[in-house]
Amino acid sequence: MATMADAMGRDQEAVAKFVESFAAQLVEAGMQRMSARVFAALLSSDEGVMTSSELGEQLKISPAAVSGAVRYLSQVHMVSREREPGSRRERYRVRGDQWYEALTNREAIIRRWEDALREGVSSLGADTPAGRRMAETLAFFEFIEGEVAEMMERWRTHRQKLFGDQDH
Repeated sequence: MATMADAMGRDQEAVAKFVESFAAQLVEAGMQRMSARVFAALLSSDEGVMTSSELGEQLKISPAAVSGAVRYLSQVHMVSREREPGSRRERYRVRGDQWYEALTNREAIIRRWEDALREGVSSLGADTPAGRRMAETLAFFEFIEGEVAEMMERWRTHRQKLFGDQDH
C-alpha cells in the first residue's frame, strides 16, 4: 500500500502516528485527550498554525471538539489565537516558547498556592501537626519557585546558543 507524502515529502501516515503517540504521552501526564491531540497536531505542523477546520480535518474531530481543546490550551498558554489575515476565521498557533509560557503560568498558580498555604499555617497553628505539614508544603513550593526561575534563565541562555534570535 502506497503512503501519501506531504509537500515536504513526509509520510502523512507516519506524521499521524506521531501525533497520536505524542498525544497519548501528554494524556498519560494528565492533559485532556482532545487538547493533547490538537496540541500535538499544531506542534507537528511546519507553520505551527492551523485553523479549526484544518485541525478538524486532520484529526477527524468536530468543530466543537476543536473549540474546547483550544480553549483549554489557550488558558494554559500553550497555544494562542489569532485572526487569519483578511478573514474572520481564527487560527491557532503554537510557538517555540510554549513550554516557557506554560511554566511561567504555573509559577503564578504556585504563588497563589503559597499565599493559601501561609494562611493555612497561620489558621492551623505552626506548632500543630497540620500546620507543620502546611509549612513543609509551603517550603517545597517556595523552593520550586526559586529553582524554576533559575532554570528558566539557564534555558534562555541555552536556547540562544542553540537557536539564536528568532521569531518563535
